[in-house]
Amino acid sequence: MKAFAHFNAASVEEAVSLLQRYDGKAQVIAGGTDLLGKMKDRILPGYPEALVNIKTIPGLDGIAEKDGLLKVGTLAILEDIAHHPVVREKYSALAQAARRTASPHLREMGTLGGNITQDIRCWYYRNPNNRFPCLRKGGGRCYALAGDNRYHSIFGGSVPEGCVAVHPSDTAPALIALGAKVLTSQRSMAIDEFFQVGVAKTTVLEGHEVVTGVEIPQPAPGSKSAFIKFAFRKSIDFPIVNCAALVQTQGGKVAQARICLNAVFPKPYRAVAAEEAIRGKKLNQANADKAGEAAVAEAEPLSHNAYMVTAAKALVSRALLACSG
Repeated sequence: MKAFAHFNAASVEEAVSLLQRYDGKAQVIAGGTDLLGKMKDRILPGYPEALVNIKTIPGLDGIAEKDGLLKVGTLAILEDIAHHPVVREKYSALAQAARRTASPHLREMGTLGGNITQDIRCWYYRNPNNRFPCLRKGGGRCYALAGDNRYHSIFGGSVPEGCVAVHPSDTAPALIALGAKVLTSQRSMAIDEFFQVGVAKTTVLEGHEVVTGVEIPQPAPGSKSAFIKFAFRKSIDFPIVNCAALVQTQGGKVAQARICLNAVFPKPYRAVAAEEAIRGKKLNQANADKAGEAAVAEAEPLSHNAYMVTAAKALVSRALLACSG
């Protein structure tokens, strides 16, 4: 790796100050499971001059219910989230998503904040030594459009003829289904508004902004949530398609539903059409299948990934049915 400065921040305010000092040329590091690989492979045209370590900031790793909210700090370890009794009981989709992320060793290092702010995994983007100067690096083209796109978007690009690399997080769709808010050093926002496609950018975070945690409202009575993931291996692999759902039933019918797919679009994909298709219906196989069909009705598969449409449809159905048990 190239040389860089390293700072152990003692507070969020100090971390923000250090990021401001380097004016876009510093990166936050926590578990480092994504960032260090990018730096070793030198995939980007620019290289951080400094890393600001936030693991040294106390109080950012908590997991607790308070005032009708589940509060999870940005430094909460994925393995701890997966096995936390309150998360498993009331916020099942998040526990299941954390449990399916990466491998056991990576879950012991990776943090919730890192998982929702991680960079894309496209092999053109990630090719060592910046071999492919693609759109997400400020270049002039998306190589996957006419290249190997078997794991890329099935719902079009970020803009017409834009990047078709997909968002890789497992916890993001669970948090969206659960209606979470993201807290940062300067604001609070619905997690639906948190993700953004840009040059070497997957979130709306400004260069000096730090995620401090998430807040999830307690599910309404009669609600259940679930997360389903399709990957070639049960451990280590990023999702080919994943899906999280939250369903509230009243009188034997679906009163409300929130459904989110990921790894199918450059941002987590809220399946609004599927939510509308299941609302007011009984939660059975036939209606779940119809919701799955609605979720992919506007799919635009690329030359090598039509199979992902079938997978997405099935996962929506299975996630919904998992909320009925």
